[in-house]
Amino acid sequence: MLAEVWPFVEQRHRAGQRVVLARLVRRAGPGSRPLGATMAAASDGGWAGSVSGGCVEAILLDEARAVLDGADPRLTAISPGADLMPWEPAPACSGELGVLICPVPAGPVYVAIGAALATRRPLALGIELRPPFRWSTAANRHGLPRGDEHFVEELRPGPVLLVVGATDLAAALAVLAVPMGYRVVVVDPRPAYARRERVPAADDVVCAWADEWLAGAALGPRDAVLVVTHDPRIDDRAIRAALAGPAGYVGALGSRDTHTRRLARLAGVPGLDRLAGPAGLDLGAASLAQTALSMLAEVVAVANRRAGGRLRDTRGRIRAAETASPGLVA
Repeated sequence: MLAEVWPFVEQRHRAGQRVVLARLVRRAGPGSRPLGATMAAASDGGWAGSVSGGCVEAILLDEARAVLDGADPRLTAISPGADLMPWEPAPACSGELGVLICPVPAGPVYVAIGAALATRRPLALGIELRPPFRWSTAANRHGLPRGDEHFVEELRPGPVLLVVGATDLAAALAVLAVPMGYRVVVVDPRPAYARRERVPAADDVVCAWADEWLAGAALGPRDAVLVVTHDPRIDDRAIRAALAGPAGYVGALGSRDTHTRRLARLAGVPGLDRLAGPAGLDLGAASLAQTALSMLAEVVAVANRRAGGRLRDTRGRIRAAETASPGLVA
């Protein structure tokens, strides 16, 4: 998606480089990436992103570099595996891909994209799928033209991951969650813990009781709360407040014995059946990083209404519906 490559775009733009985008705007048949998947190629030879599982990126790089060298922008159709011999197996993403190759938008549209991503404000982007491939912006998709000759992408603020406790585990959670599109807020009432240097990857570190922070927050069903201090005096207050709100996921760190005692303390709290404890999927996690991976894996699985089992043991589509992506509605 555009948000995935925008840091690369801005870095190259600041360095005075020209950048061309290759964006997946149509697809007929299966594919490994959703509509809106984007590559960015710069005039210094660097590139970032992808529009497939790797089977067409080399072709698209050549086309993007041609546009960088002065060729006209174009909407190109690519069929992965089209150059294979009849007896060679086709790649999994064998459907025809419609890819728009054009320069990064300039002026107000460029500024609007950067500002929306930096401030986590919603923004709808439209682009005509015919020359001169004009860009437009609006507060939402209803303010933009629709139809086969337009592609619309909505940049939406990513979900909030509230982590209660500025611990080493919180730091590991933030490192994983921020690149996934979450806005990570760490809340801890202990001044010695609630320090930016303890959780450098987080978007915000707040010295406060979690229940007080939640009282002024506007969390929604896409947001998640992970309670990791392992101190009942802090955790229990946070859990009560989180379960009283609309967050789609509430989980707490702890062993099975710890969680049994926690449930006894919180008996009668409304919504207690929503509490995930011990939080995480069964990965056999031992290290902090593995524990963070286990916990975030459950957060993602719950958000996508999945059980979190092994893919080899399941049937049906692998990806959740494209419109469920944290940053994209195409």
